[in-house]
Amino acid sequence: MRPLVILVAAATVGALTAPLPARAGDAARPSAVTRPSVTRPSVARPAGGLRGGGRPPGGPCALRTVSPHVSEGARTPRGYARSSGVVRAVTFLIDFPDAPARITPRKRYAEFFPAVADYYRVSSYGRLDYRSTPWPRWIRMSRPYRSYGITRGATFDPNRDDGYYAITKEIVAAVGGRVDFRRYDLINVLAAPNAGPPAVQDVRSVTFAGAATGLTSRNGAPIRNVSFIWSRQTGDSPYRVLNHENAHSFGLPDLYRGDQNRMPRTPVGHWDPMDEDWGPSNDFLAWHKWKLGWLAPSQVHCVSRPGRRLLTLSPTSVPGGPKLAVIPLSTTRAITLEARAPGRLDHAVCRPGVLVTTVASDVPSGAAPVRASDATPGSRGCLTTDPNVSPALTDAPYRAGQRCAAAGVTVDVLGQDRAGNWRVLVTRRPPAEDVDDYA
Repeated sequence: MRPLVILVAAATVGALTAPLPARAGDAARPSAVTRPSVTRPSVARPAGGLRGGGRPPGGPCALRTVSPHVSEGARTPRGYARSSGVVRAVTFLIDFPDAPARITPRKRYAEFFPAVADYYRVSSYGRLDYRSTPWPRWIRMSRPYRSYGITRGATFDPNRDDGYYAITKEIVAAVGGRVDFRRYDLINVLAAPNAGPPAVQDVRSVTFAGAATGLTSRNGAPIRNVSFIWSRQTGDSPYRVLNHENAHSFGLPDLYRGDQNRMPRTPVGHWDPMDEDWGPSNDFLAWHKWKLGWLAPSQVHCVSRPGRRLLTLSPTSVPGGPKLAVIPLSTTRAITLEARAPGRLDHAVCRPGVLVTTVASDVPSGAAPVRASDATPGSRGCLTTDPNVSPALTDAPYRAGQRCAAAGVTVDVLGQDRAGNWRVLVTRRPPAEDVDDYA
């Protein structure tokens, strides 16, 4: 059975038409479980030895941010976690009287770390140094699991005595002054896997990001950017559910369509964990890497003027080189190009080529703000045997000799050079009155 899409009920989280016409780490031994230290607040500073980058997108190809919520806008609003340099997380483990943990806290923690940190290091090309400190014991909740009313869409409501507010309040009270929340950018809560239904029945993992939750720690730090992980995902890299949830705290939206009845096909598929984070590993879109500060300006081609441009794109899975081409259609809409090939994080790429997407910073999370154009419309895809992957878009990239055209923009894929880079010719006509291919 195909796993359910992960819903995000972020505290700040709150339609595109059809796609452009054609035409989800290395294994390592778990980190030692240590007690969180109590020190003075950390000062944001570049991580020693991290590579360049870390700047938000700028210039005419950086889409305008029009919402205080997670979005595809270039500027992430205040209140979210930084996404480059040293990022610190504190990770708690909880169980319930009617669902006591059946494994040690060390084993549950090892399901996610160091894999999550390794993933972000590789995906960011060394520009994000993710450091998690675990609370080394299970925190037993005071009431049975069912009494908290945890369902898909459960809220963080300070006016209720159940839900995520009640759980978080108990965690904060349990650790008291022994954890200095001012030191941390992210808060992770890993529930005992046997609390709640299996992920193949109902995925309840959720993040409350950006705005303060109404709770403060004993030392006055606002509790925000909290991710809750329930059950276990399926596939060869199930830890990526936390990659997905933490990315909301970095400002990324859900790419899937919340109302699956209106859009039966996934908009991006397995090309980004903000759409599908189950099954085989997958890397982030190059657009998201730019937004998160993982690409230097020299790695982004901005095609903002009419004319013809011959561009080279290095595969996302290979460090270095140009990674992204952006053709802005308006201040909130753009066409993007990137090269995808099998790599350390892109396990399921069965048709390497140039992935073409449309991006809208004024479309909310969960309403398909990014859409992949399908170079082979109507096909079954090239990866059809993994139940965790939506197959139709697995062969979406454009190959040599193929053309994609929309909104006055034509993209001709010319082929690869000896180094494996893809060459594309972008032709842009002068803008018309209306180049908006969205609805």
